Amino acid sequence: MMRPLLLGLSVAFGHAGVASHAASAPSAMCGEVVADGVGYVSVVRLAHQSETGASGRMLMTFERDGMGGLPLYESRDQGACWRFVANVTDQAHASDARWQLRWQPHLSELSKASADLQAGTLLLAANATGNDAQGRLVAEDLQLYVSTDAGRSWRYRGSIVKGGGNPGDKDNHGVWEPNIHRLDDGRLVAYYSSEGHKEAGYNQLLAHKVSADGGRSWGEETVDVAISGGVERPGMAVVDRLPDGSYVMSYEDIDGPRNGQVYLKFSTDGMHWGDPHDRGTPVQTPAGAWPAASPFVRWLPWRGGHGVVAVLAERAGGDGDPSGRSLYWNNTGGRGPWWEAAAPVQKLTGNIHAGWTQALLDMPGDLLWHATTSSIAAAPADAGRNVVMHAGAPARFDRYEAEDAARQWAVRIGDPTASNGAKARMASAPGGRLSFPVHVEAGGMYRATVRWQDLGFRPALPVLRVNGTGWKTTDRPDRDGWHVATASGGLRKGDNTVVLEGARHAADVDYVQLDPATPGG
Repeated sequence: MMRPLLLGLSVAFGHAGVASHAASAPSAMCGEVVADGVGYVSVVRLAHQSETGASGRMLMTFERDGMGGLPLYESRDQGACWRFVANVTDQAHASDARWQLRWQPHLSELSKASADLQAGTLLLAANATGNDAQGRLVAEDLQLYVSTDAGRSWRYRGSIVKGGGNPGDKDNHGVWEPNIHRLDDGRLVAYYSSEGHKEAGYNQLLAHKVSADGGRSWGEETVDVAISGGVERPGMAVVDRLPDGSYVMSYEDIDGPRNGQVYLKFSTDGMHWGDPHDRGTPVQTPAGAWPAASPFVRWLPWRGGHGVVAVLAERAGGDGDPSGRSLYWNNTGGRGPWWEAAAPVQKLTGNIHAGWTQALLDMPGDLLWHATTSSIAAAPADAGRNVVMHAGAPARFDRYEAEDAARQWAVRIGDPTASNGAKARMASAPGGRLSFPVHVEAGGMYRATVRWQDLGFRPALPVLRVNGTGWKTTDRPDRDGWHVATASGGLRKGDNTVVLEGARHAADVDYVQLDPATPGG
């Protein structure tokens, strides 16, 4: 985990407008405000409830400071409006005011039974922390709670693992960030971060435990990711299922070769993740941008195909957006090139808790619903004044941002009129070149759309080549001084290479979009 801050905050409500473009130098947050909240938003959409009308509701929880427990909110209109339900509090230490359920919540729903827990049971895993007599945090307890009435009430189920120490102490042996799932055989698995192996040379590692009795008791620890040397801190694991039944895990590698870089690991059964010393697959665009810190991974359906793997993170490196306002997506099962799209919520940064684990859901009509925390413009460094925000936006998994393409004699430049707040400035021929390795599930005729603009000199319209063959483009003006060039041609099923080459003069390129050609289109 990244070191948490100990904060004080109050609850307030407000609204902000939704913007369609990310700014190159963010100064405003865009989305709907739910409440004050520090970070770690977790959302579940109910789908297996026996109570009439309960399926389809959404529940949300998140971190806030203080000793009041974890707030629970409910939406009955697909995430548009939210109402406070209750605070979920530490029942295992109910008589001890120095303990409370405070950090790193994860909400989920059982699609099938696990031991005596029936389908539709809600699970809430979270970190309960204990203070000493002076009010200093000295202990952690990753706990599991269950609800059988759509979240109205919760009961303590068991302790997954316990840890000790303060995050600021060198000899801290803390445990953090539980993430719980049901395995195909009905057992529960809990993934978490552990600082309990420092003497063995692991500053922090990722591990899991399994429960055969619905979370009342947990088995031995199995290590999933562990980098020796006593420095690196793999943490904040989030797991999701892929369409073939396999599992994907995202995590951050704090203090690694590229600090905070997000990696993915894969498992066929949720139990075996390969060599723990192998960091896995880095999430990275062809241009070299990579999301960093506090990642969240989600598989999303997309137009009836195999879907996409999406990753959100707190920030980015390698020429990516340092404010963490991008969603990274990949339509080849999490392997191969990644692309950016504007995240529905356009958060402000300024403290590490703004965007500290997020929530993402698919909605009908190729729409996305997103929730995260944002700092506020008046006090961006004060995590105690962060707010929880949500927004919806169309999914754009057919649009390939030019700033993410492999670049030759080209550079990324911020531009608020570009689709993701950035563009690629490409040199004239013969040096300028942008290469887009793209994957399509079905071969056939496609329509390519290239958004571009000249720099005051013409001709500057980039030359479009697909798999080595030139496509003749038709150009028209667009808003904000941009032009849109379109062309049609054939793509083969699977991997293709789209290339833009410079013309006589330099040009800016926003994106290439590929859509199946309609009859007569």
